[in-house]
Amino acid sequence: MKAISVCDLNKNYGAVKAVNELSFEVNQGDIYGIIGPDGAGKTTLFRILTTLSLADKGNAFVEGLDVVKEYRAIRRITGYMPGRFSLYQDLTVEENLHFFATVFHADVQSNYHLIENIYTQIAPFKKRKAGKLSGGMKQKLALCCALIHKPKVLFLDEPTTGVDPVSRKELWDMLLRLKEQGISILVSTPYMDEAKRCDRIALMQEGRFLRIDTPEGIIAGYPESLWAVKSNQMHALLKDLRTYSTVKSSFTFGDSIHVTLQTDETAGNLQYHLIQKGYSDIEMEQIKPTVEDCFMYMLKEKEER
Repeated sequence: MKAISVCDLNKNYGAVKAVNELSFEVNQGDIYGIIGPDGAGKTTLFRILTTLSLADKGNAFVEGLDVVKEYRAIRRITGYMPGRFSLYQDLTVEENLHFFATVFHADVQSNYHLIENIYTQIAPFKKRKAGKLSGGMKQKLALCCALIHKPKVLFLDEPTTGVDPVSRKELWDMLLRLKEQGISILVSTPYMDEAKRCDRIALMQEGRFLRIDTPEGIIAGYPESLWAVKSNQMHALLKDLRTYSTVKSSFTFGDSIHVTLQTDETAGNLQYHLIQKGYSDIEMEQIKPTVEDCFMYMLKEKEER
């Protein structure tokens, strides 16, 4: 039995197809990532799977339970952490935790082992009201509340958005420990660098999945040679690259521009062209693509169809 099984799922808001013919499966005990920008349809998908919204068409099952017919049973075995902080801000850390345990007819002591690594970091602030916590501490409290009833499946909708880099890393380390305890995790994120922490990922845009594979499989399927190009005149360089006829794609990535070339073009020819344009400090290096490179390539390919 799969932790999550989805077939031909659709959800429209007027003319907007928020979820468009989605089908996928999540193996038990896996971390499965839905990777895509804001507006891709990630939250709509999560709301359907957590029984908070009804699909217009299609079927979805969580641990073999139908999200429409057996929604009560699903709510008992799942934990959900929405992208927006939704705990009671006027309750303390401790009060929020005990409240959510009570809602699920659980107690903190019985399942404390699930949250111990997380809760010990916020325990010094247990008397502080949740609304007064930092962004990272709020996320840790929300995760504790989602876990306190020992769910079989955990849904995390953009858990690291707006969180500092240290807290982002800590949260993902926590997810790996939860996976070791047999909890299946569906997580969404707009951050492409987080994809490598997942067992499988789905790249999502405009309600559809562009591709589903392991992070390594996504990267291995990149069909082009990729070059990182640098100069002290990066703005002018990007403009010149995008107007050069044999450059297929060029996108800014950090302190360089990632470039792919037409099949009959060479890096040497491009460098010579840029020198002719007046650049004296050009650096070019062939690099391995990232998941973000693959996502940008798929978007461009989709636009050209």
